[in-house]
Formats: sequence, C-alpha cells, structure tokens
Amino acid sequence: MVALYDSFVYPFVVLFSIPVAAIGAFLALNLSLSNLSLFALLGLIMLMGLVVKNAILIVDFTNQLKAEGIHFKEALVIAGKGRMRPILMTTLSMAIGMLPIALATGTAAEWKNGLAWVIIGGLLSSLILTVFLVPLVYYVVDVIKGKLSL
Repeated sequence: MVALYDSFVYPFVVLFSIPVAAIGAFLALNLSLSNLSLFALLGLIMLMGLVVKNAILIVDFTNQLKAEGIHFKEALVIAGKGRMRPILMTTLSMAIGMLPIALATGTAAEWKNGLAWVIIGGLLSSLILTVFLVPLVYYVVDVIKGKLSL
C-alpha cells in the first residue's frame, strides 16, 4: 500500500478500519452464542480483507481527487459520497449471502455458523463506522501532515 499511495502515512489510515470490524465480528459472535472456532477465525481473516478493501476505495479515490487539484476536505466529501454505493452493495450482498450459512441447523452446521456471524457482524459494523472513521482519520492525518510540512 505504501507503493500505491506513495506515502507511509495513508496505509495507517486504511488500517484504522480493522478494529471497527473486529468489534462488530466479536459482538455478532457473542449475540449468536457461537463459539470462536477455526471457521470463525477463517471468517475473521476474510473479513479483514473485505473491510480493508472498503477503506482503500475511499482513500484511493480521495487521493485521486487531490491529485486533480481539489482541496482535501472537499475531496473527502466527494469520495465518501462516490464510494458509498459500491461499499454498500458489496457489504449487503456479502451479508445477505452469508445468512443461509449463519441460520443453518443441519449436521455440523454449528461449526460453520461462527464464520458467517463473524462476517455479517464485522461487515455491518464496518459499513456503519468505517464510512465515517476513515475520512475522519484521513482528515486528521492530512492536517498534521500539512502542519509538519510548513
């Protein structure tokens, strides 16, 4: 990501979305009374990739708009609005696609239920919080970066 952004700072902005997803994943696992199994841990790894992808969409589009000469505050607003639909579509399709696994009651289904609940909870919490947290962290980082470069 450092090579993608030509900066050592912006990958840390993307990484701020991971704790938000982990909170939602463990909350969903707890509310569904599922165990932290091997499948749930695999779901957690898969979730981290999906959540980071959402943050990359926002940060990358903001950097593109800044390169075009738009002020970073306005670029953040445009990027948030412009990338909300793709983030919403991937999150909802993944969460709805995991519902049959989460609600399954067949033989050995309890092993895989944790995977689905981790992904559903993590994606929904990251959808709600990452769309606000990543631009906020980006804003703070850009302000600090601007003050340090003066």
